[in-house]
Amino acid sequence: MFLSIDIGGTKTLLALFSFRGLCLKRLKFPTPKSPEAFLKTLTSSLESFLSEKSRARLKAVTIAVPGRIKFEQNFCSISCPNLPWGEFDLLTPLRNLFSCKIFFANDANLATLYESSRKKAGKTVYLTFSTGIGGGLAKNSHLLKSSDSFEPGHKKYLFNGKSLEWEDFASARALSKAYSSPLSSLKLTPEIKSDLVSRLSSGLIDILKSESPDLLIVGGPLGLIFKNLKKPLLSFLEKSLKTEKSSLPELEPAHRPTESTIYGAYLYSKEHYKD
Repeated sequence: MFLSIDIGGTKTLLALFSFRGLCLKRLKFPTPKSPEAFLKTLTSSLESFLSEKSRARLKAVTIAVPGRIKFEQNFCSISCPNLPWGEFDLLTPLRNLFSCKIFFANDANLATLYESSRKKAGKTVYLTFSTGIGGGLAKNSHLLKSSDSFEPGHKKYLFNGKSLEWEDFASARALSKAYSSPLSSLKLTPEIKSDLVSRLSSGLIDILKSESPDLLIVGGPLGLIFKNLKKPLLSFLEKSLKTEKSSLPELEPAHRPTESTIYGAYLYSKEHYKD
């Protein structure tokens, strides 16, 4: 079996997979705001989530990190911009629980790995709109090296007369706050659709110009409603870029908008546990 741990800005998800990729069980809990509280909650959750027998049967554990990962000999620390943690060691506490291999990878890269593996397209850009805006780059279902430095959410744009990072006004968290509603239950009036297209296009135009993808996939909570935005967004991009629709990439919602990362972590574990 393989264990996926997806650390999110608001929630952390544990998921146990069979060797063939069937999700056997999962557990979600709020992500604590201090590293000490997180380690305590994670440890207790893992102990209740998996029996000692199940832990012994694990081939690998992959942890999805919403930030930077620093590798040193026998040591791994993480730092997450959207969590007030600072840098801390997560590997040592997990080694006390698991005897199998433990991997760390960026959460957006893992989501990109899973979603691109399903499409078999040429160049794919994956964007996740959640607490922030993350993303990854792949070609022919393989992550590109440039994916590690792809941070679209931190690029600044002029919005309502202010210079703001894209994720400050277009992430799922920012959108839910602006509309006073979770995106999953948002009523898409013409006015809201127009505003959404305006917020999203700020970063998308830059990405299309710089990356020239064949396919762009949108995940996270925004992926749940993205199919209703596809047509007006394509029309806006066509006019803004002064191009034909046929020259634009395919725009698609993620197959698993809120679970791409845990499935990507499973794929990562399966691909690397023998290394």
